[in-house]
Amino acid sequence: MAGEPVNVNEFQELARRALPKMYYDFYAGGAEDEHTLRENIRAFSRVSISPRILIDMSQIDLSTSILGHQISAPIMIAPTSYHKLAHPRGEIATAKAAAACKTIMVLSFSSNSSLEEVAASCTAVRFFQLYVFRNREVSAWLVQRAERSGYKAIVVTVDTPKLGRREKDIKNKMIAPQLKNLEGFMSTEVVNDKGSGPEAFANSNFDPSFCWKDIAWLKSITKLPILIKATRAVDVRVDGIIVSNHGARQLDYAPATISVLEEVVQAVGGKLPVFLDGGVRRGTDVFKALALGAQAVLLGRPVIYGLAAKGEDGVKQIIGMLKDELELTLGLAGCSRIKDITRNHVKTEHEGLQSLL
Repeated sequence: MAGEPVNVNEFQELARRALPKMYYDFYAGGAEDEHTLRENIRAFSRVSISPRILIDMSQIDLSTSILGHQISAPIMIAPTSYHKLAHPRGEIATAKAAAACKTIMVLSFSSNSSLEEVAASCTAVRFFQLYVFRNREVSAWLVQRAERSGYKAIVVTVDTPKLGRREKDIKNKMIAPQLKNLEGFMSTEVVNDKGSGPEAFANSNFDPSFCWKDIAWLKSITKLPILIKATRAVDVRVDGIIVSNHGARQLDYAPATISVLEEVVQAVGGKLPVFLDGGVRRGTDVFKALALGAQAVLLGRPVIYGLAAKGEDGVKQIIGMLKDELELTLGLAGCSRIKDITRNHVKTEHEGLQSLL
């Protein structure tokens, strides 16, 4: 690819060139046939934008508030594992980019830098992503450390009673790095001669019995807001929902996140903030998600691709590109502020077909 990347998609090729095949496949791959992986991106093309004209667009403001935290645009960093496989500075570089871009970073439990190291590295608002272990003491210990280190929310991943079948990792015999956040508490070494190290660790340690009633236990051990990563609305008292299919790495042929977003938004009826994670590659994607009811989107793979290609600067470029595209989209759609975006600004493919009948 000649010259500098001009959009987020072009960073993926830079990352592919920069990374060993095992690591690139780990980041880029999905479950089984990777149908949902492709669909997460394609589904955005089935939502069209209906612009408004002759509106004063001399001033455009992208800023918004998430759980009381002001950020520069409704674009956050999703939790993704093992950033030091992408760049030597790992999550520290990502966190510094988040701070520079004035946005929120959700730190993965599976980070190569400890949650304390990330907290000490910058002033970014940080949430912490949690898996629930068979040994609940492990999860409670992680939550307590996150509270002490100034994290502002707990993001619970609830779709992993078993790890999805990620065939590229199995073929590559993906090696799971030691988990920095568990040092001194438990061993993360697994004996596995059949394929993926991450799969062996997850299936040995994550609690497959964790269910909705157990959210009460989690609420009992923390005062922090709790967000759930799920593709359905919840009937328990949490503080927000992140509509996510785990980056299409769990159940293949699960629906694309943008295709179920509005259903979740309608089900919660404004009682909880809803966010979208999955498939965002353009500012127009962000706009569509907001019009369908999301408060913000989260970026996963694009952040990793930027980190692999150019370190901290690459992550800043990724977020900057999407912010620039979102600002342009608002201007062309006739919205001067995020709160001006409404459901009437988009039309789904189904609505388009209905209008023809």
